[in-house]
Amino acid sequence: MPVFPLGAHADAGGVRFAVASTSADAVEVCLVDGPDGELTERRVALTERTFGVWHGYLPGVAPGQRYGYRVHGPYRPWDGVRANPAKILVDPYARRITGRVTDLRAARGWAADPMTGPPSPVDSLGHVPLSVVTGPDVPAPGPRPDVPWSDTVIAELHVRGYTRQHPEVPPEQRGTYLGLAHPAVIEHLTRLGVTAVELLPVAAIADEPPLLDRGRSNYWGYATLGFLAPHAGYASVPGAEIEEFRTMVAALHAAGIEVILDMVPNHTAEGGVGGTTLSYRGLDARAYYCIGGNGYDADITGTGNTLDSGSPTVVRLVCDALRHWVTAFGVDGFRIDLASVLGRPRSGGFDPNAPLLTAIAVDPVLSQAKLIAEPWDATGEGYRVGGFGVAWSEWNGRYRDAVRDFWRGHGGIGEVASRLTGSSDVYKMSGRRPWASINFVTAHDGFTLRDLVSYERKHNEANGEGNRDGTDDNRSQNFGVEGETSSPVIVSRRLAAARAMLGTLLLSTGTPMLLGGDELWRTQGGNNNAYCLDDPTSWVEWPADGPAASLTAFTARVAEIRRSSPALHRDRFYRDGEVLWWHPAGRRMGGHDWHDAGLRSLGLLRAKWLLLLHAGPDAVPATLPPGGPFTPVLDSTRADGVPVSCRSLPAGTTITLPPRSLLLLCGA
Repeated sequence: MPVFPLGAHADAGGVRFAVASTSADAVEVCLVDGPDGELTERRVALTERTFGVWHGYLPGVAPGQRYGYRVHGPYRPWDGVRANPAKILVDPYARRITGRVTDLRAARGWAADPMTGPPSPVDSLGHVPLSVVTGPDVPAPGPRPDVPWSDTVIAELHVRGYTRQHPEVPPEQRGTYLGLAHPAVIEHLTRLGVTAVELLPVAAIADEPPLLDRGRSNYWGYATLGFLAPHAGYASVPGAEIEEFRTMVAALHAAGIEVILDMVPNHTAEGGVGGTTLSYRGLDARAYYCIGGNGYDADITGTGNTLDSGSPTVVRLVCDALRHWVTAFGVDGFRIDLASVLGRPRSGGFDPNAPLLTAIAVDPVLSQAKLIAEPWDATGEGYRVGGFGVAWSEWNGRYRDAVRDFWRGHGGIGEVASRLTGSSDVYKMSGRRPWASINFVTAHDGFTLRDLVSYERKHNEANGEGNRDGTDDNRSQNFGVEGETSSPVIVSRRLAAARAMLGTLLLSTGTPMLLGGDELWRTQGGNNNAYCLDDPTSWVEWPADGPAASLTAFTARVAEIRRSSPALHRDRFYRDGEVLWWHPAGRRMGGHDWHDAGLRSLGLLRAKWLLLLHAGPDAVPATLPPGGPFTPVLDSTRADGVPVSCRSLPAGTTITLPPRSLLLLCGA
C-alpha cells in the first residue's frame, strides 16, 4: 500500500487515505453522510503507519464523499500536544472543503482553560467544516501566457470584491470566479495593460475565533484552513468551485493575463492555543506549529500561531500545495504572505536559505513560476526587503514609502530617485534584476489611492476594534479637509496627486502593481484595514462616468506608453552614463543637490524619455536638458493625461511645472 501522495485519492474501486501525524496513537477516517442537522458517521481505523503517515484503502468510497479524521493520543497542552478524538478534523490535503464553523464552543479542543483544563468532550461534527473526496486531478490546460517579468503589470484583486457590484456581470456570478472571468471584466483589465492578476487568498478560508466571537468574517481571506482547496464561497454554484476556478484561469489565460495567488503558508485559521481545533492542532500540533517550551504557540505573524517552516511536515505540505495549484489549475505564480516567516524555522532568525524557501526555489515545477515574497512579518527581525534569494521578487515597501513621501512633500530626492530606477541598491548585489522590485503605492492593506489623498488618519471604527487596528504610518495627505468634500478645488488637487502617483508607478523601472479599484476612484471611507468588512466598504463600484472614467483612461494611457517602449520596462539595471539626473534649474544634479531638503523637483532622462516630477505646492520653472527636441507625451495635470500641446520643445527651453505634476516627454 503506497504512502504518498497524502490526502484522499480515488480510483475505480475506492479511495486511499493518507494523513501525517507523528504524535497520534491511532487515527480514524470518518465517512460522513446525511443532510445538515442529521449527519451520520462511519469510523474506520487507519491501521497502516509508515514514515509518520497513517494510511489505508477503503473500497466502495467514491468522489463526493464527505470525510474527516479523528485522532487518538496524548493531551498535554503544556507540552504542545492536543489530540482530542471528539473533534473531527479537516484533511490538510483536502482538495475540496465544505461547511463552516457554526459553533465556536464545539470547535474548541479544550474545556474551561486551554492550558490547564481538560479536553473538550463536545463532538464537533456538524459544527465545523468537512473534507470532500474529489476525483483524480485533471492536468491544467495550456498554453500559458508566459509573460516575461520585464513586461509584467500586476493588478491586485479580491475575487469577490472586484466584481460584486459590476453591472455587466450576471447577478448570480458577481463576486465569484466566473465573475472575474466575465468578458467585461477581462476587457477592463486588458485596457489597463494588466498582464497578471494577483488574487487575495482563494485557498479554503475559515474565520478565526475573534471574528467568530464578533459575528464577523475574514473578508480578505488571510485565514487558511485548507491549502489545496479553492474557497467554496467564491463559486456561483455550490460545490462547483474547482470547475469554476479552472474556468476563470482559462479565460484569463486566453486574454494573455497570468494568475498569481496570494498564499498564506505562515499561519492557519485555528488561531492561538485558545482558538479552534479544526485540523492541524488536532493532528499534530508540534509538527505544524512553532511551539514554545510552555506549550503556547510562538506568534511572529500577529495571528496567534506560526507554521514551523523548519518542520518537514510543513515543508512537504507547502510545496505539495503550491505545486497542486500550478499543475491542476494552471496558476502562474504566487505571492507569499509574510514570507519572512518561511525563512525563520522555529521562529528564529531569518535565513534566505532556510529549508522551505530553498525547497520552493529549487522545486522543478515551482522554480518555473513567478515567486513574490512579502518580505516582512509581524516583528522587527522579519523586515527583510532585499534579503531574499535570487529566485524571489519582492513587494518593495521602500518604494511605496518613498513615492508617498515625495508626493506629499516629504523625504529626500535621493531616496525616490533610487526607487524610480529599479532599486539597484536593494536588489543588484544579490544578482537580481530590476523586475525583482514589485513597485506599489497602494495595496489591499492600507489606504486606497483615493483615501491616500483624502485622509491623514485611519477611520477603522467599523471593524469593531476601537480603531486600534491598522497602521498609523499612512504617509498620506488630505489637502485641508479630512475625508470627502464638495470643494471642486480640493477634489481637483486630490485627483491630480493621484494621477501623479499612478504615473510614477507605471513609469518606474521595476514591476508595477496596481490596486484593483484605484483606477475607479474607490474609497473605503478612510478605513485602512477593512479585512473583516464584506460589504460596500470593500467592494469596488463601477461608475460609468466622472473621476472613475477619466482616471481609468489616464491609467490606460500611461500603461500603453510603458508598453510601447522597452526603455520604460527594461530588463537590466542602468549603468553609469545611461541615466541623466537633471535639476530644474537647467544643470546636472550635483552632490549637494541630493541633500537639498527643500528640493521638490527632479528630472530623469533615460534613453529618449524625459520624466519631470514636481511635488511642490507652487508652480516652478524648469529648463529642459540636452537631447531634444522633446515632445510632450503625458501630463498628469490633465484628466486623461493628454498634454494641451504636443508641440516639440528644443533642448534648453524653459517650461513651467504645475504644482504636484508629472510630465513625460519623448526626445528625438
